[in-house]
Amino acid sequence: MELRHLRYAVAVAEEGHITRAAARLGIQQPPLSQQIRALEAAIGAPLFRRQPRGVDLTAAGRAFVDKARRVLRDADLAVEAARRASRGQEGQLAIGFTSSAAFHPFVTGVMREMRERAPAITLSLEEASTAELIEALEADRLDAAFVRSPTERLEGLTITHLLNEEMLVALPDHHPRARKDTRRRIALAALADEPLILYRRPTGAGLYDSIIAACRAAGFSPKVAQEASRMVSTLSLVAAGLGISIVPESMARLETAGVSYLRLDRAAGLVAPLALARKKGPASGTLARLLGIVSRRVKDRAVG
Repeated sequence: MELRHLRYAVAVAEEGHITRAAARLGIQQPPLSQQIRALEAAIGAPLFRRQPRGVDLTAAGRAFVDKARRVLRDADLAVEAARRASRGQEGQLAIGFTSSAAFHPFVTGVMREMRERAPAITLSLEEASTAELIEALEADRLDAAFVRSPTERLEGLTITHLLNEEMLVALPDHHPRARKDTRRRIALAALADEPLILYRRPTGAGLYDSIIAACRAAGFSPKVAQEASRMVSTLSLVAAGLGISIVPESMARLETAGVSYLRLDRAAGLVAPLALARKKGPASGTLARLLGIVSRRVKDRAVG
């Protein structure tokens, strides 16, 4: 039994006449009569009672046509759902982001626009380190991820650079430098004697290596006093007075109690790259919609 057989039965029931039903369906009357008889034979019960001027539904026919209408309605809904998904209007999308990327206005703006433009899409969000997000992409647990700076070439992924974010010095608010004019920029070399708290290298190798390299270029080897498993944790350690840290500017949006921020001299050249990673290949409808929003926002930033 195929969907067309259900449509045949519904059309005959609604028209009450095989010839009119055939015209509505765009087929000849004899083939339609044959298909109805074959359907009745397959069911094992007559669906229609033949009358001199048409047909009436039998009890079996009424039960069958009622269910057939529901099946056809569901089939139409399934087709429309597939079309909407292909256009990126509904479906599911799993997106990852690092703890620092989660606070950047670019990322939050993309998520907000995605929700506004495609409310029928179910968004699944996951926060993890760049390394963990890359692994999740490769295992198809994520469709895309906002990451910082992968340190190795990734054959199966496309990494699209979005922006470079300034990095700030985070220090306890009772630190002598925090009491000075915080509008001034500080030279990286001025931090040579400060205990440094960093985001653990295995989970944030890109930023970790950039900070170490910048310190050495400024003429000193940093004193790494603590390493935290999450970037948010570095701010907690700073607030506790265990040292200072260097974090992406968006982390200052947390407004962590006990932490002040200073801007670095531009000569330090320290930035936190933000990129979008996804698997290579054609994008699904929902992912294509996300990529479209991201691309437009990158262009808007460039124009602005």
